[in-house]
Amino acid sequence: MKSLGPVNALYPMPTTLVGANVNGKANFLTVAHVGIMNHGEPQYLSVGLNSSHYTNAGIHENGTFSICIPSEDLMVKTDYCGIMTGKKTDKSAIFDVFYGKTETAPMINECPICMELKLKDVLHYGHHEIFIGEIVNTFVQEKVLTDDKIDMAKVKPLLFDMYSKNYWSLGKVAGKCWNAGKELKTPK
Repeated sequence: MKSLGPVNALYPMPTTLVGANVNGKANFLTVAHVGIMNHGEPQYLSVGLNSSHYTNAGIHENGTFSICIPSEDLMVKTDYCGIMTGKKTDKSAIFDVFYGKTETAPMINECPICMELKLKDVLHYGHHEIFIGEIVNTFVQEKVLTDDKIDMAKVKPLLFDMYSKNYWSLGKVAGKCWNAGKELKTPK
């Protein structure tokens, strides 16, 4: 094994579009730094954003935000939202936007999955803010469901790799969770 030093090797990560209303207008930012905080009820997600991002002001202003998962076919629009700032570019017209229960977390109809969140906490790390949100509701296009469950093969999520600076697509299923390791169990 070769040591690379303290390198984050968790890539690729799902690419998301984080939405917030800023000054009354929907804005979206491309983000791959999203984390699952827990598996209980309620469920919390975290999003790490540089403090300079325009979207941050909307999250603070409204106490809500969204995390939308674009599919591969939204790569161009998704990348655009990452290279253009909402300070100078109106990104509200790029997508068909809708709102849920909070009425202030913009979501994208074209994305197969959209999660509406209520802000619970903000942590400050250097030049970054970690927004922790409680999932209020999750909206899913029916075409990506199999037996009323999200089917990642149908979602075709866009994956982000910091090292190669490329977007990737999801591969085939490698095995079943909480099952594949059973072959190492000793019979009793």
